[in-house]
Amino acid sequence: MSELVPGANEIAKVKVEKTVGPGRDAWRSFSKNKVAVFGAGIVVFFILLAGVGFLSQYVSFIPIEGINDQKLSDRLQPPSSEYWLGTDDLGRDILSRIIHGARISLSVGFFSVVGSIIVGSILGVVAGYYGRWVDTVISRVFDIMLAFPSILLAIAIVSVLGPSLRNALIAIAIINVPNFGRLIRSKVLSIKEDEYITAAKAIGMKDLRILYSHILPNSMAPVIVQGTLAVATAILETAALGFLGLGAQAPQPEWGTILADSKNYLQSAPWTMVFPGLAIMFTVLGFNLMGDGLRDALDPRMKS
Repeated sequence: MSELVPGANEIAKVKVEKTVGPGRDAWRSFSKNKVAVFGAGIVVFFILLAGVGFLSQYVSFIPIEGINDQKLSDRLQPPSSEYWLGTDDLGRDILSRIIHGARISLSVGFFSVVGSIIVGSILGVVAGYYGRWVDTVISRVFDIMLAFPSILLAIAIVSVLGPSLRNALIAIAIINVPNFGRLIRSKVLSIKEDEYITAAKAIGMKDLRILYSHILPNSMAPVIVQGTLAVATAILETAALGFLGLGAQAPQPEWGTILADSKNYLQSAPWTMVFPGLAIMFTVLGFNLMGDGLRDALDPRMKS
């Protein structure tokens, strides 16, 4: 019987490959990128560090000193077996303050970016989908905001609202809204012309359902990548505002504030600035490497 069907034996030998979903395919591509995995490892390390700092406030078996425990007799001690990263000018353990500062910096970076994504996505979707005067007004607002250097705009917003960690978070969220808004807008402009969107309109599907069910889900890949990179920028901006005295206020152990408190001891006690600076550098590096890996994994144009 098989002789009557040309190529039957060959067809029988063909192996049916299992269908790979886009999520699994992206993860496989990401996991092959060693640099991106290294960056993700750095991010996970600092997230765990922040978790340890958070839990140390409620459990006693984690051997981390209080963030404000002062021992003036041990002020400006170099790194040793007792103080692994040394002490500052008030005798506070730098390691403990860096661990607690990780929670503050990561929280501000994450929540500010989430706020930017929510507001920017709403404005970008409305501008791209409805167009006309709505698009013109929203796009011009984005252009005006992008005309200012981001850190100067953040300083201006915090100066109006008042120096505090919460206001710094709000300022960082505001200055990142145009980036996500323009990204979503450009994506919506290309998606809304696709045939399945035209078919959805033809069968009477309402605009809100089209936006929620079709346009937003298909616009999220570049937002995820941009969000990862934006967290790194937000951490830098948080540290900059803290260093200028406009962000976290003493005695909060935010990394930028630690640098500001230690700037007078750079020559006599360099460890007071070196270790907080390294914490900022490695955290930002980790998010940047991970963001680059996500871009390569989620962007079809980057795949061979």
